[in-house]
Amino acid sequence: MSEKSHVISTLVEHKPGVLQNVASLLNRRGFNIDSITVGASEVEGLARMVFVVRGDEKVLEQVIKQLHKLVDVVKIKDLDPEYVLKRELCLVKVKTGKANVRSEVIQYADIFKAKIIDVCDDFITMEVTGHPDKIDSFLKLLEPFGIKKIARTGPTAIARGHH
Repeated sequence: MSEKSHVISTLVEHKPGVLQNVASLLNRRGFNIDSITVGASEVEGLARMVFVVRGDEKVLEQVIKQLHKLVDVVKIKDLDPEYVLKRELCLVKVKTGKANVRSEVIQYADIFKAKIIDVCDDFITMEVTGHPDKIDSFLKLLEPFGIKKIARTGPTAIARGHH
């Protein structure tokens, strides 16, 4: 079986130490977390934890089995890649010392629907959201100008429609 990326959405008790418990459990078992996002959910007292792990179906099965052992984990769902809405936020600071460079960077920002959130003499900082592939493409276009800093949240996800 081939290794692929799995998006797992969990509802967990919204209290201190839960994130550490989940991360520690997966680390002890040798599973690598590609990304993790945590925030309040639609249920009072519960947080939604979305993380991405890489592996085959056996790895996914083991991750879910281990998560069920944690008392603070209320619900676990492996999100079907065909029915998932996946988004990420990225802040990127780009060198724009010359007027023509600044103009070109602004055009790319417009094409990718990025918001310009800070401008100074030599740099523009932008905020872009979307599918991780969109963000990767945007950053690749900006590389030749000189990226000073990047801050990415990692993807978060939710199932489409009634899934």
